[in-house]
Amino acid sequence: MSVIVTDQGFEAEDWTHGFLTPEQLAANDDAPATGLDLAPDADLSALAGRLGDIDLIRIAFPGFADGRGFTLARNLRRMGFHGRLRAKGHVIADQYAMARRSGFDEVEIDEAAAERQPEDQWLRRANWRDHDYQSRLRA
Repeated sequence: MSVIVTDQGFEAEDWTHGFLTPEQLAANDDAPATGLDLAPDADLSALAGRLGDIDLIRIAFPGFADGRGFTLARNLRRMGFHGRLRAKGHVIADQYAMARRSGFDEVEIDEAAAERQPEDQWLRRANWRDHDYQSRLRA
């Protein structure tokens, strides 16, 4: 079972529509609510013109040291994606502020990760707009 991390803390999964791969999305034009699973090396050009059809994109993080998902999130937002964006996998509490700044709305972790890093550790980073070094440099 998964735990969804948001700025309010741990929440239960509320997405009930399942997830498609980019290949399945191409063949599924009439899905009412579409969730899309992306690998960290996904080619976003295949999604051009389809972002409005997608309600939730979940990007895999195979390891906490693999930051390609942060780049994908930023690029999806720049391409105009306004739906829910979720990081899934090996994201640690220390990376939560970076995930939010990159464009993610939430993080999906397994129960074992939630036990190792309880809710209070994630909530300490929930005020992700504070302590942003870029904002301080621009001031």
